Amino acid sequence: MTYDPVASIIVPSYRGVGRLPQLLDSLAAQNDGTPPFEVIVVVDGVDDGSVALLEAESRFALRSIIFPENRGRVAALNAGFEAARGGVLIRCDDDLVVPSGYVAAHVEAHTSGGAVGVVGPTRDVHAPSAYARAYGEDAAKRSFAHVLSRSPADGWRLWAASCSITRETWESIGTYDDRYKGYGWEDVDYGYRLHAAGLPIKVVEAATADHHGSARTTRARSVKAFEAGVARATFRKLHPEAPIGAPAAGKGLWGAAVRLTASSLRSSRAVDRGARWVDRILPLVPTPVGRKLVALAVEGADLAGAARSSEDDGRNR
Repeated sequence: MTYDPVASIIVPSYRGVGRLPQLLDSLAAQNDGTPPFEVIVVVDGVDDGSVALLEAESRFALRSIIFPENRGRVAALNAGFEAARGGVLIRCDDDLVVPSGYVAAHVEAHTSGGAVGVVGPTRDVHAPSAYARAYGEDAAKRSFAHVLSRSPADGWRLWAASCSITRETWESIGTYDDRYKGYGWEDVDYGYRLHAAGLPIKVVEAATADHHGSARTTRARSVKAFEAGVARATFRKLHPEAPIGAPAAGKGLWGAAVRLTASSLRSSRAVDRGARWVDRILPLVPTPVGRKLVALAVEGADLAGAARSSEDDGRNR
């Protein structure tokens, strides 16, 4: 079966007017000979100027889906994928800047054999700040190295902001799971479902994109960690057979410190308050000390989120 366009790029976007221009510019700069593609941007319930920006785009085929209210990333992804006309369906978050061979790399990965899931790695880009110096830049380097070192059997854990499947695979595997209500893990869930269906996950370095929307503060990173802890617990309930355990604090003095921190973070408000305190003192302490303080806040928040989810589950039974 042939498709026109060959590829559809699905972009979920919430308050994205400040991020979308860089992404659109990079998509407009794809190499000559790139397979025909369309872009579908799902504006998730808040028009902050994004609609006018998208209506003015004329460099490539672009369609918009406008939600009248915020429905969340899962709903945005599912709406975009369902509307897509291409044979290769590429998820691309609105805070990425993609390389000139991005579309071609995704398409090529689906034409060299059987059905696969394709991950395009992302590299966090940080503006100079106390948080970036103490934690963000180092975490970004470690995260990117981790992505490239994953074994093929574990590739499904990398399913995230830049990935692709064929239309046939989408129709077979189904939609993103709407039981993920907060931040995170709906993407890992989809990667696991691909893995469970026997599809290999291929990491394509040629599709590596710069990620400009990574957390810029301890507060932002910690709140995401708390929500991800909750979502991780949801994943474990839905897929008890998957090799994903509960978050662990570790051993020794560091583990004790993480557990103590987590015990004080019983809500997202508590996480927010504690992380703001860390952000205030980061410019005043040596970088190694700052790195430990941020790590303590983030790891404690993740552990607290998982514990909060377990408690809520127990109350709801």
